[in-house]
Amino acid sequence: MSNQDTNAIVMNADTEAMAPLTRSVEDEREHRKRQLTAAFRLFGKFGFDEGVAGHITVRDPEHTDHFWVNPMGVSFKQIKQSQLLLVNHKGEVVEGHGLLNGAAFTIHSHVHAARPDVVAAAHAHSIHGKAWASLGRLLDPITQDACAFFEDHALYDDFGGVALEMEEGERIAKALGAKKAAILQNHGLITVGQSVESAAWWYITLERTCQAQLLAEAAGKPKSIAPDVARKTYETVGSELAGLFQFSPLFNVITAEQPDMFE
Repeated sequence: MSNQDTNAIVMNADTEAMAPLTRSVEDEREHRKRQLTAAFRLFGKFGFDEGVAGHITVRDPEHTDHFWVNPMGVSFKQIKQSQLLLVNHKGEVVEGHGLLNGAAFTIHSHVHAARPDVVAAAHAHSIHGKAWASLGRLLDPITQDACAFFEDHALYDDFGGVALEMEEGERIAKALGAKKAAILQNHGLITVGQSVESAAWWYITLERTCQAQLLAEAAGKPKSIAPDVARKTYETVGSELAGLFQFSPLFNVITAEQPDMFE
């Protein structure tokens, strides 16, 4: 690929990233809800659902202490945009009909409160993520894709049971700190971003990164990328813009396959 082609890709992605600045509040809300619904369908397609566990949230663009979330008991594979719930900072459903997952509020409310820069957060009990989480370790930079999380993911090693107590949410948010992802020991994964697109993409690629390291360690002793090279690679694959752009083809595929989600 030529430098001109690369620059064109960056310019196109940057234009999309800047789009919220030109949208009305109503249009931005609609955009976020569409992306959120598509992210749920993708999580369902990739098998990230585990009964009623798992949730993705997006901050409302007008009421910034409110967030949109999936109703408890509705499959990721079947959720529709019209079913999303708007929840306030007290844990009250102020728009939509359905049950709020208590763990969703406990975790996400604290993450959103602690991180004003976070627009969206994703958490699930995907198989490779929770398998890796049981080891209580950070991931190593053993692949190019893993470098997206180099020095930008945390370990929460104080599992306190199902996250229904507010203190558990506070501890998870504190462990996440300013990073884009956290491995929740004995639990699963959580990722955040400045858009639904990036938060969802970080989760998808983090789950695959866990899978890759589990496979590599089962086969032998993986060789890590040198720290200076990993940092340089991170600049390309680990930026907010990279996360947003990587989600785009997945969004196009899932909306073509499952247009009913926007009902």
